Amino acid sequence: MSETSPSTFDKARTGLWTSLQKHLATVYAAETAFARAVAFANGSFPFAASAASADELQEYGQRRSALRDLFTDETTQLDTLTKAIRVKGYAEDEKKQLYLLLLGYMDIAASVFERLLTQVPTPLPRDEELEEAMAKFARVQKFARLNVKGVAGLL
Repeated sequence: MSETSPSTFDKARTGLWTSLQKHLATVYAAETAFARAVAFANGSFPFAASAASADELQEYGQRRSALRDLFTDETTQLDTLTKAIRVKGYAEDEKKQLYLLLLGYMDIAASVFERLLTQVPTPLPRDEELEEAMAKFARVQKFARLNVKGVAGLL
């Protein structure tokens, strides 16, 4: 039996669903802008910086930076959400439902944010902040998956 009323959980689930839809719209918009900014590469990655004009490289840099910042922000928010779900007084099945919503969003978002690693120039300077965000995203995703699988007690 849940410590919270069904209406409390239903409100949380609906709120999370609505929030994730808004976040996904933002992610898709950033992906579209990024895709336009790498159109000069004609799908050949990594690309040589000499393959683009100065204006194209500047636009690429701005769009990549925007996508990277969005990824970092989304990762921080997802980490906060997983922690919030963990400490709420929801029943285990209710928590699993919330984690499933997060995982669906994360799987879609991961395919967009993967562009930060694949659609790049050569050479690409090391980005420690991005590496840390990628590692954190992977940890949050694994944590949510473990909770959906019902092995939360092993954590």
